[in-house]
Amino acid sequence: MVSRARDWLRQSLRDYEHARRSLEMGDYEWACFASHQAAEKAVKALYQSLGIEVWGHSVSRLLENLPEDFKPPIELLDGAKELDRHYIPSRYPNFHPEGAPLDYYTRADAERAVKYSGEIIGFIRNKVV
Repeated sequence: MVSRARDWLRQSLRDYEHARRSLEMGDYEWACFASHQAAEKAVKALYQSLGIEVWGHSVSRLLENLPEDFKPPIELLDGAKELDRHYIPSRYPNFHPEGAPLDYYTRADAERAVKYSGEIIGFIRNKVV
């Protein structure tokens, strides 16, 4: 299997920059979703680097299932769990009882999501070969 680890990591960094720009523009729901995507792709980059094929979108589960030598500290897992909560509600109006996702996301939500995503990327970045 050809490793696409660097491609996954490059896209992760691009998604992270999109999250930061969305936060600056006040598109908080998109900042949260892009933060999730950036973290997910970073973790998948690490799996690729290790030669392990992985499926799924839960950043916390992907991190929890890493080989023992690569497991993150609990604080990163907690941040990943918050990012997981943005995967669907940040995009779909029918997730909420009424209104659109943009009605439910705040600057504080987006700031936390960008922060957690950056921390996960930082943890992963030097481990991808």
